[in-house]
Amino acid sequence: MNGKTALTGLLPHEIAEKLGISPAYRARQIYEWIAKGAESFSVMTNLDKRTRESLEETACLRSSRVTDALRDSDGTVKLQITMSDGRAAETVLLTDRNGRKTACVSCQSGCAMGCAFCQTGQLGPGRNLTAGEITEEFLFMEKEAGTLSNIVFMGMGEPMQNLAEIRKAVAVLTDKNGRSLSARRITLSTCGLIEGIYDLADNGPHLRLAVSLTTADPKLRELLMPAAKSNPLPELKKAVQYYAEKSGKRVTLEAALLSGQNTGAESAQRLIEFASGTDACINLIPWNPVPGLEFKAPSKKECELFASMLRRAHLNVTVRLRRGSRVQGACGQLGRPSPADGKFT
Repeated sequence: MNGKTALTGLLPHEIAEKLGISPAYRARQIYEWIAKGAESFSVMTNLDKRTRESLEETACLRSSRVTDALRDSDGTVKLQITMSDGRAAETVLLTDRNGRKTACVSCQSGCAMGCAFCQTGQLGPGRNLTAGEITEEFLFMEKEAGTLSNIVFMGMGEPMQNLAEIRKAVAVLTDKNGRSLSARRITLSTCGLIEGIYDLADNGPHLRLAVSLTTADPKLRELLMPAAKSNPLPELKKAVQYYAEKSGKRVTLEAALLSGQNTGAESAQRLIEFASGTDACINLIPWNPVPGLEFKAPSKKECELFASMLRRAHLNVTVRLRRGSRVQGACGQLGRPSPADGKFT
């Protein structure tokens, strides 16, 4: 960025402070243009020429760039976005049956959680993305796909390890004078970091919360999800209940279904027991194959049989449709090498 100040991810008063802009309404004008997706200062026609020229010398609108774009025939779009330090992250467009568009954004360039069934977990720790970089993911996807109605923090990385920057990105995206996205349309997914769940409950923002449970068998969960060793199931359940009570929002429990691993009657019973008393929704996600990992994707019959066991216990259950797998953009597949350059940093 050649020492220039990146403006995306900043609120109006921060733009004014960092650039020494006066009067204050000028910073608000710049902020509004950023929310509209402006990619150059030249389009900011309500700013005088001298101000635009000064901004070109001292600031930039984006600190990252799109370095690859892949499209699946099912409508999924995956963007690889490279940061100013050369690290990369991916964001995915998801479109549901009703045509609603959701940006699945990343909060880290890798992931330290090491979940055995997840491609991103194989990358190891990267770094936290800044609020600006997270906001840029959303804006890049809006340019690609048009107006988006939802955002989910379910991409690369563990959101609870980057709550400060996520909070700031959410503040920018939901600001009524900017992009004005509804907080009710934002979901954060965690692998179950208890401390973070309590932090989000107590300090907000009260987003929709999804917990990647995968299994309620403690030994199996520790094998599949190493973070479970320091975030035991009984304490995790208490945190889920606390968040639901404090936020007034129903929590979603997610389970990546691995054929022969967590799809049997005993696994169903353990999940039923964990969900009891939580009023949670259950989201079952058939595992999406990752080259080099020896798990097997469950058949449609296996998924439906597992779902039926949960439904008989009067749980609210959804089996997620597979989307984006042909571009390695499905759940658990992010971080695969790009066909364009054969590498992922």
